[in-house]
Amino acid sequence: MQIESPCVVSLTWTLADGQDRPIDELSEPVEFFFGGDDLLPKVEEALAGHVVGDEVHLHLEPEHAFGDYKAGLVCFEDRALFPKDLESGMAFEGLPPGSKTPDMPRDVIYVVTEVYPSHVVLDGNHPLAGMSLRLHAKVRDVRAATPEEAEARTVAGSVMTLMETSRTASDGLH
Repeated sequence: MQIESPCVVSLTWTLADGQDRPIDELSEPVEFFFGGDDLLPKVEEALAGHVVGDEVHLHLEPEHAFGDYKAGLVCFEDRALFPKDLESGMAFEGLPPGSKTPDMPRDVIYVVTEVYPSHVVLDGNHPLAGMSLRLHAKVRDVRAATPEEAEARTVAGSVMTLMETSRTASDGLH
C-alpha cells in the first residue's frame, strides 16, 4: 500500500540537528496518522507515495519544523506560584493563576528552564524551535486508517513528539 491520505504509517527514524548531532531515535516502529495532525507537513510531503521499506532523508529549516525561536515566549514568574518540588524541565500548560507577565499566550506549554529562590524562568518555545533538522525515516508499515482515526486525525493513544518533555506539572512523569 502506498502512503496516501488518510492512512496510518509506521516509522522508525533518526533525528539530528543541522550539524548532524543526534537529537532523537525511534528504533521501534511508531504509528502516525498520515493526513492529519501527527506529522509535520514537510514530513508528510516527503513520505507521500512511498511504500514499506522506503527510506526518506529530509532537511527541515526552522520554518518547516518548529518555527523560529521567539524570545517573547520567555518570561519570569514569582516562585511562590509553583509547587515546592519544582525542577528545571517540568512543563505547564499555560501560566499559573496569579501570573504577572502580560500578553503571554494561554494555550502554550511552558517549560521551566531555571528555578531561583524568588522567581522561575519559563520558556514557551518548542524545544526544537529555531533549529534546522535532519530526519532519516524508514517506512515499516502502511495500513488503512480506521474511521475513528480518520475522524480524530490522529492515532489514538499514540501521542508522539520529536522531543518529549521529561516531566509535567500535572501528572509527574510524562
